[in-house]
Amino acid sequence: MGKVVGLTFDLKTDYKFKQGDPRDANAEFDSPSTIGVIAKAIERGGHKVIKIGNVHNLLDKLDELKVDIVFNISEGLYGRNRESQVPVILEMKGIPYVGSDGLTLALTLDKLLTKKIFLAEKIPTPRFMEAKDGDTLDDLDHLKFPLIVKPRYEGSSKGLSDASRVENMDDFKKQVDFIVNTYHQPALVEEFISGSEYTVAIIGNEEPQVLPVVQIKIDGKLKLEDRFYTFARIHSRRLEYVCPARISKELNTIIQELALKSYQVLECRDLGRVDFRVDNSGRPFVLEVNPLPSLSSADVLNPIAKQMDKTYEELINRILNSALERYHLN
Repeated sequence: MGKVVGLTFDLKTDYKFKQGDPRDANAEFDSPSTIGVIAKAIERGGHKVIKIGNVHNLLDKLDELKVDIVFNISEGLYGRNRESQVPVILEMKGIPYVGSDGLTLALTLDKLLTKKIFLAEKIPTPRFMEAKDGDTLDDLDHLKFPLIVKPRYEGSSKGLSDASRVENMDDFKKQVDFIVNTYHQPALVEEFISGSEYTVAIIGNEEPQVLPVVQIKIDGKLKLEDRFYTFARIHSRRLEYVCPARISKELNTIIQELALKSYQVLECRDLGRVDFRVDNSGRPFVLEVNPLPSLSSADVLNPIAKQMDKTYEELINRILNSALERYHLN
C-alpha cells in the first residue's frame, strides 16, 4: 500500500550567499532537478510525495504535516549540528523518517570525532591531528608530509582544492589558516594516502546490504597517486565512477567488510556511504562515513544500479522500504 512521503531537502538555489562566503558555500545542497528525480522515483514506487523543503519550511508546516514518513536528505543550514536539525525535529514530533538519527549525523559530519571512533574500533584510517591556527603550529607531532588539510566538519569536498595537499611547513600553515579563516572552524589534518580511491554504498538495517565497490577515476586515471576529490573536480568531466571496481576479489572483500563495520559502529540507518583510499601497497584506509550521501542520479547510485541489474528508482525505493520496515509501516 502506498504511503504519503514528505521530502525534506536544501536547494542550492535557496541559498543566499553572504559577504565572505567561499564559492562552495552551498555545495552540499541539491539542485531542483535532483529533487525532481528523487520525488519521481518515490512516486514510481507507488507513493505520494509532498515536497517540504528545508528546516524552516518544516517548522512552518509541522503542525499540519500529514505524512506517513519523511524521506530526509536535508543537509541543514548552519553549524556543526546542521545535519541533525531535521531528524531531531521529526523525532520530537514522533514523525517517522528515512535515514540516520541526529546523533549519527552530527558525529559523522565532524570528521575528527569520527576518526577517534575509528581508532577505538581498530578501523584503519590515515593518521591525523586537529589544527586551529597555522601560526601557532611548529610541531606536527607524529605526522609526516605530504599532508592533506580539510575543514573539520564539512561535506561535498568543501574546502578541498589542489592546494589542500601540502608538502612543507609553510604551505601547511598557509592552508590551515585558509580553512580556519574561510570556513570558521578548525582544520582536520591527515597524512595523505597516495594510491587509489573507492566508495561503498550500504542500504539496510538489521542485515545491511553492502553494494558493489565503486572506484574513482580522475583525469582518466584509476591509479590516482596524488590526485584526489576536490570541489572543482566533482563539478567537471574529470571525475568518473567505475563499477565494478577494478581490484582483486581479496581487496574487494576487505573494503566491503570495512565499509560494513564502519557503517555499523556509527549506527547508520537505512543508507550510507563509506569512502576509502588504498595505498600503493594495497592497504585500505577509511576516510569518512557519510550517512547522508548524495542521491543525485549523476552520482554513484546509477553505476551501482547498472552493475546490480537494477534501476536508480529501485534503489531509492529500497532505501525507503528499509525505513518503512524499521518503523513497521510496510
